[in-house]
Amino acid sequence: MTEERYEFTSAAKKRLIITLVVGLAVLALGIVMMSSGGGHDAHGAETAEAAEGGHHAFNWMQRIWANLWINNVFFGGLALIGVFFVAIQYAAQAGWSAGIVRVPLAFGGWLPIAFVLMLVTYLLGGHDIFHWAHHDLYDPASPDFDPILDGKKGFFYWPMSEHPSVPVFWLFRLVFFFGVWYFIFTKIRSLMFEEDTVGDDSYWFRLRKLSAIFLVFFAFSSSIAAWDWIMSIDPHWFSTMMGWYAFASWWVSGLALITFVVVLLKDRGYLKVVDANHLHDLGKFVFAFSVFWTYIWFSQFFLIYYSNIPEETIYFVERWKSGHYAPFFYFNLAINFFFPFLVLMTRDSKRHSRILKIVCPAVIFGHWMDFYLMVTPGTLKDNGGFGLVEVGMLTVFVAAFLYVVLLNLSKAPLVGKNHPMLQESLHHHI
Repeated sequence: MTEERYEFTSAAKKRLIITLVVGLAVLALGIVMMSSGGGHDAHGAETAEAAEGGHHAFNWMQRIWANLWINNVFFGGLALIGVFFVAIQYAAQAGWSAGIVRVPLAFGGWLPIAFVLMLVTYLLGGHDIFHWAHHDLYDPASPDFDPILDGKKGFFYWPMSEHPSVPVFWLFRLVFFFGVWYFIFTKIRSLMFEEDTVGDDSYWFRLRKLSAIFLVFFAFSSSIAAWDWIMSIDPHWFSTMMGWYAFASWWVSGLALITFVVVLLKDRGYLKVVDANHLHDLGKFVFAFSVFWTYIWFSQFFLIYYSNIPEETIYFVERWKSGHYAPFFYFNLAINFFFPFLVLMTRDSKRHSRILKIVCPAVIFGHWMDFYLMVTPGTLKDNGGFGLVEVGMLTVFVAAFLYVVLLNLSKAPLVGKNHPMLQESLHHHI
């Protein structure tokens, strides 16, 4: 078979750069409206008078930091899921996906950018994102002393001093996880590209072993990352299902993005090895894991609702009962479960690119909204909203993420010609 290479044309680069600039302009307009006191766009209630004193007073910069955190976590998760998908294919010795694995592999190029953005966002805005980051909460002499958080401080600040100030343990986990993820990603990528030139089956066996190692590390690191980056935003609340819940949302949005990129490449004449059978499999994944996400969502919600323990129910009260977030709470269920479930239920719907090009972007946006609901109520309380700031920030991240992905995609052949399972993929039929 002839070698296929994606050409990242100057026109495509120009469109993404224009999109990024438009996003920056919308974001700047939203910031101006907030800072001038006119920031009541959509459901926003950005008034400094909303609360008084200490670290409870609201400042419009908090909304900027919250949006940066939402997008850092979401798009960093998409990059990680790309590597996770590749690792699953090799560890499971899957043949059907041999022609598409380089699409999710390209997602991993965002990992170092996600790490830098996340670290900088915490260092500059961590006090506005995380309630536990305020040092007076751990001082018994302070009126803001919090005995519950004082009991949890070892999770953030170990090794602990009398007056903890730098969350060494929390930062160590951030650096360590990204370091291992990126290291294994680069090793997988280099072995896949070397296989193109050498054509030795030993590369496939090495990739299978490396993928298994990555999956084991991913299993616990992704859960702990969800505790650190999402659940700790509401530090008095916890859920034993948060690791699974964050993974489910990352995973189904990653599958939708893989499917969407594959469909777009196919429409532009690339990925000739891909046919309706491969699209059917990808569509089944999006359908099945939309149901899986709903199962996790319902399990977490119903157990908390039924037990009716105030320390647990407050999490959903802030999202379900609040006028700021209630519409998004119901929208979240509609777009992430009912829409993909009903549209992708039939066999034919999973095999047509026109339907997948509608469902996949909707699922991706829906799960971005899911992360919005995980982060914003705990960070901003009643000062949250959805308006120009959110639209602008999301647009900037979408353009930047796609630029990195397409740039990485153009650096190597789209299909590994020496992949030992390629013939199985070429004759895949369901």
